[in-house]
Amino acid sequence: MGKNVYSSETKWAVVKDKMSGLLTTKEIMEKHGIKNVSQIKTWMKWYRENEIHRFDQPIGKQYSYGHGPEFTSDDEKKDNQISHLKMENEILKKYMEMVKELKKE
Repeated sequence: MGKNVYSSETKWAVVKDKMSGLLTTKEIMEKHGIKNVSQIKTWMKWYRENEIHRFDQPIGKQYSYGHGPEFTSDDEKKDNQISHLKMENEILKKYMEMVKELKKE
């Protein structure tokens, strides 16, 4: 039995689903094919601690903050950061919508 390798897109989708609060952890695991709840906890910890560079690291590699694989160009780093900020913006917008809905009730 080998280690499961999840793509960066899967990791971000899990974080987005978890932050939205619309799905339970079990539903998220089924939706994305995650086999262990601790994996989701790890990704959420990385997100909360702003260790977003870790979403792109290969299995078994532990990069220092702000560092990635040697082959990652500055353009790729910028693209990853932009996509992260876009996702964070979407999550914050969804959160604000939820807050408005709760205030109406």
